[in-house]
Amino acid sequence: MGEVFNNKQSKRLRRKLRANTTTAEALLWSRLRNRQILNLKFRRQYSILNYIVDFYCPELKLALEVDGDTHCNDPARLYDASRTHEIESVGVKILRFTNNDIYENLDGVIATIISNGPLLDWRGIR
Repeated sequence: MGEVFNNKQSKRLRRKLRANTTTAEALLWSRLRNRQILNLKFRRQYSILNYIVDFYCPELKLALEVDGDTHCNDPARLYDASRTHEIESVGVKILRFTNNDIYENLDGVIATIISNGPLLDWRGIR
């Protein structure tokens, strides 16, 4: 199957994506970086299987995707569903947010991440 996480073949593309982040991704990253949420480490543009997710927390095995307008048509929805299924098959949970979710309710997005992530018992959170 090859490398499941952060495969070497996608390194250049991941760097390019990090350098060309969207406004919504940058806004969410400003709240995820430097262990601001429950002291958890999030990584940007992280590869899982043959896909690159916007954000990933290895401790929780939780991926976050920020979807813009290009994800709103039927072919994109089908692709995203297939992609989600494959990534979840290796034990990673995916949460999806729209750009509007982030722009209009960033605190709600953060609360959703906290409440829906498979949080670790030893942290005393759940």
